[in-house]
Amino acid sequence: MIFSAVICALSVAAMFFALGMDKPQVHTEFTPPPFEENAEKGTPPVPKYLGWSELDARAFKFSVCGKVYAKEQKADVWFTNPKSNVLWLKLRILDENNNIIGETGIIRPGEYVRAVPLFKEVSDNMPITVKVMSYEPETYFSEGAVSLGTSIKVLP
Repeated sequence: MIFSAVICALSVAAMFFALGMDKPQVHTEFTPPPFEENAEKGTPPVPKYLGWSELDARAFKFSVCGKVYAKEQKADVWFTNPKSNVLWLKLRILDENNNIIGETGIIRPGEYVRAVPLFKEVSDNMPITVKVMSYEPETYFSEGAVSLGTSIKVLP
């Protein structure tokens, strides 16, 4: 009986000690992505041969070219956030190893970006992934992302 009481008291003391200890805190600084400096308002006049179409990702809609052409370290994507959306959007171009090779800043509803600057050289017909990320305005909470596989055609 005394043994059980001692074990119980030690257990309670250990519990209070563990609760009172400082727990390591992980601090991660979130840096909101910038808004796209080259964003234009409206709906872009996209040539038909680029396969530009509106896609529905349930939480948001967006338009982008299915055929991506690169010239002078820029990839034409005609990335569009329709006026009907309430979310902010951002686009990344990833190589086959999921390295970011180009990205836009955030575009608001009713804006589009014609071209994405590329951070590295690309080769003709190189496989790429176009990733579109959505953010809740002001809070930057993610509202989901969608990825599309395609390739990039390099123009002379």
